[in-house]
Amino acid sequence: MNASFSRRAWLARSLPALAPVALSGMGAAWLPTTARAAAVLRASSPAVPDDWHARMWTVFKESLEAAPPADLQVQIHLNATLFKQGTEPAAMARGNLELATVSAFDIAKVVPEFSIFTAGYVVRDPAHQQKIFDGAIGADMFQRVSDKMDITVLSTLYLGTRQLNLRETRNVRTPADLKGIKLRMPGTKEWLFLGQALGATATPLAFGEVYLGLKTGTIDAQDNPLPTVRAAKFHEVTKQLVLTGHLVDGLFLAVSNKVWKSLTPAQQQRMRQAAQAAARYNNDNRLKEEAQLVDYFRQQGLQIQTPDVPAFRAAVQQAYLQSDYARVWPAGLLDRINAVR
Repeated sequence: MNASFSRRAWLARSLPALAPVALSGMGAAWLPTTARAAAVLRASSPAVPDDWHARMWTVFKESLEAAPPADLQVQIHLNATLFKQGTEPAAMARGNLELATVSAFDIAKVVPEFSIFTAGYVVRDPAHQQKIFDGAIGADMFQRVSDKMDITVLSTLYLGTRQLNLRETRNVRTPADLKGIKLRMPGTKEWLFLGQALGATATPLAFGEVYLGLKTGTIDAQDNPLPTVRAAKFHEVTKQLVLTGHLVDGLFLAVSNKVWKSLTPAQQQRMRQAAQAAARYNNDNRLKEEAQLVDYFRQQGLQIQTPDVPAFRAAVQQAYLQSDYARVWPAGLLDRINAVR
């Protein structure tokens, strides 16, 4: 079954009916001046075409354009061909870009309190992620994003849960069992802090050097979502997969406030529905892929271990609470997040 057909079939099952809306009140500079012409919304993404968060843009486009009047059209630009990764939020704030996905790390640069979602073991799993951002916490944090970044978040995309690969097998139950393990992390202070909080010796190394580093023993372990592990073939040079689930990562589908405030309420509703349909498509397929990969790695000979995740969560959250990172988090926010069920 080809990707286009399966995407359309999925969309037909999942997309709620969209009511026709009238084109009105669309005098912003980014919109066409004639009533007959459709407004063009450009979506910029660094994703490669085969990734789920690239394909979901087609679901967004088909959803938004599904019902008359044909007043909104989407142009999709992948592979960072329109804007470089990380530059999209500023482009949207300036009104130079209409749509993009932004990461929690990008948001935290402008909205420091959002850094709580870049910390280990704050989000428990993908279902917890959706409940957080679909509820009162998400509404509050997204309002801060709108006020400070001039963009409106429309939906939350599950990007993957980071797990550990070990070059040699060992019994890993708690963070103490990772003592002395040279764990490769991206080379920023935030990532290195997370590696240390997990109990390992955090070791910065470029992603392109990880495979050889594992093969030669320069590093003992690495962390990534399972689809990345397979794509990079890290399972070829590791013997164990430890399902720590230490970071549930996400992206946020967002629109420029210049565009958002120019739309009618009915058009805003259509855009939110399209964003939710795109998120469901991405999330459903990514979760299915991850579930299949555990068995795949087992078949490839890797030992699979689930450690004492509550022990990891308690240790890592305590490390963050005692650090400078937590000083910018709103009082009580971590407790509110932990209480979401």
